[in-house]
Amino acid sequence: MSGPSAVKETPITRREELVEFMASGARPADKWKIGTEHEKFGFRLDDLRPPTYEGERGIGAMLKGLTRFGWAPVYEGDNIIALTRGDGSITLEPAGQLELSGGQVDTIHDTCCEVMCHLKEVKTVADELQLGFLGMGFQPKWKRDEMPWMPKGRYAIMHRYMPLVGKLGLDMMTRTCTVQVNLDFASEADMVKKFRVSLALQPIATALFADSPFTEGRPNGYLSYRSHIWTDTDPDRTGMLDFVFEDGFGFERYVDYLLDVPMYFSYRDGKYIDLAGKSFKDFLAGKLPELPGAHPTMKDWADHMTTAFPEVRLKKYLEMRGADGGPWNRLCALPAFWVGLLYDQTALDAAWDLVKDFSMIERNVLRDGVPKHALKLPFRNGTVRDLAERALEISGHGLARRAKLNSIGASEAVFLEPLIEFAQANQTPAERKLELFHKAWKGSVDPVFTEFAY
Repeated sequence: MSGPSAVKETPITRREELVEFMASGARPADKWKIGTEHEKFGFRLDDLRPPTYEGERGIGAMLKGLTRFGWAPVYEGDNIIALTRGDGSITLEPAGQLELSGGQVDTIHDTCCEVMCHLKEVKTVADELQLGFLGMGFQPKWKRDEMPWMPKGRYAIMHRYMPLVGKLGLDMMTRTCTVQVNLDFASEADMVKKFRVSLALQPIATALFADSPFTEGRPNGYLSYRSHIWTDTDPDRTGMLDFVFEDGFGFERYVDYLLDVPMYFSYRDGKYIDLAGKSFKDFLAGKLPELPGAHPTMKDWADHMTTAFPEVRLKKYLEMRGADGGPWNRLCALPAFWVGLLYDQTALDAAWDLVKDFSMIERNVLRDGVPKHALKLPFRNGTVRDLAERALEISGHGLARRAKLNSIGASEAVFLEPLIEFAQANQTPAERKLELFHKAWKGSVDPVFTEFAY
């Protein structure tokens, strides 16, 4: 989750500006970039508990320690709540999950160098504070009320509002971690095709990356419990967005959707104004009692866009949001998977051929079934594994055609290898951890914090 946006506070004078703002993200293909984000759980090495913000070993100290590497602090009041360096940032999720929002890079090789550098910097500071960091989709050990809360005004508003609209929203905020990639489009038509392909295939990514089988120290019956969490978080701002597949879909229709998403806040004069549940349409009309006569700016609109949480999210680019967090190689595999599918026209056409006849019911069956069954979910005359193997094949060919080679001549397709291995074995990361839990770990999740920490 991001903080307040850096968009200028230009007053909105007409509705068309909202559409134009989104459309302005279009770039020619030779300017397309890759932006990867990932979150990770912090824990204290001595007792495995998540660190609070405060204290000598807290998340605040962690952020302060990272400034030695050239990260500039961002404050909310007296608290450092984010860091920036170049066009990248490090931000805090509600319970102190540390998120890297990477810069815009050209290749997956660049992404992996960026992630490796970040994890090395994090480990340097974390070792001094006797902290560790873990990549999984859901907090495997601690209860919701044992998770700390970070001192960010946005999260205080969401903390109050979430229980009003879903049973699992607070779990989403405090006990989940994801990896996502942000990708460009060339035009409205290109955006529509990429949106449809990525939304239809998002459950396949969820299955391949499934890595959240534990809740409060025990198996929870799911392989991606993180994905299941979103089914009972807030129906007004989550889900598969069936309208994306309707005739005539484009920027304007997505704006209509966002205008119907209830607000959370407006960030004014350094403070968050609680507008949870209010209408952005009323804001446009100057009819919000909390801000009498006030009208939104483009910054308000950019902030509001971040409060919708569908499986694929449109801003000035497309965000792929279906994967559980994981280790370093999967942080590289996620952008590789989607870049191979979406940044090569032949691959994009083949991916569309794969999904274009999926019915609305089938897309939602996939979405609702993969959190529990992942690759083994039945689909038509086969399983999700069959779809995953075909999607990985298409992606690999797309990456090979991109021909972005590293110093030893390897293409970006090398980063798909962990996913190919999962698909061939028909076994997700979650299933492998469950085997360890029942055998080598003797019914304890504690070893995950040592064996799978960064």
